Amino acid sequence: MITLPPGVQLVLASASARRSQLLARAGVDFEVRAADIDESPQSGERPAEYVRRLASEKGDAVMRPGDLVLSADTTVDIDGEILEKPTDDADVERMLRLLSGRAHDVHTGVRVAGRGTDRLAVVTTQVVFVELTSEMIDWYVATGDGLGKAGAYGIQGAAGAFVRRVEGSVTNVIGLPMAETIAMLRLALAPSGC
Repeated sequence: MITLPPGVQLVLASASARRSQLLARAGVDFEVRAADIDESPQSGERPAEYVRRLASEKGDAVMRPGDLVLSADTTVDIDGEILEKPTDDADVERMLRLLSGRAHDVHTGVRVAGRGTDRLAVVTTQVVFVELTSEMIDWYVATGDGLGKAGAYGIQGAAGAFVRRVEGSVTNVIGLPMAETIAMLRLALAPSGC
């Protein structure tokens, strides 16, 4: 889907297996260079601002001359609260109880930078969960699937059964809005660079 010109290396500034899978399925050739940055929200930072900042900082952290860097960060937002990756099973349970029977937003900041371009966007998808029973929550916590995922769930896994409706990009909820990402890469690789 994306053909890189000779001498151009696309770098994914993320250790996310889900982002790597999405790019690979789209036929994009890339190398992973995970960014090591502080991902703590700043005081008063809104969820969309948070992912925009982290996508930018991740790209800066791995950028080398001549690289084209794709960086991203995803968070779940319920009532303006940033739901990061849970710290333990109790945190998974807390987040699921917050999301139960309600709509929430998933924001992903995406940045494509280097080689004379710097594009940054935030994509938002609304997800509505069914009402979760205590048994459903206990079962999901026991799977361990909620750990390591923003908002304590992955839509592509067992928690997909909790989703009543999605408005917007499903791949955004997985961690990388592919339509927008491919468009940004195409613009960055266009002969004029614009």
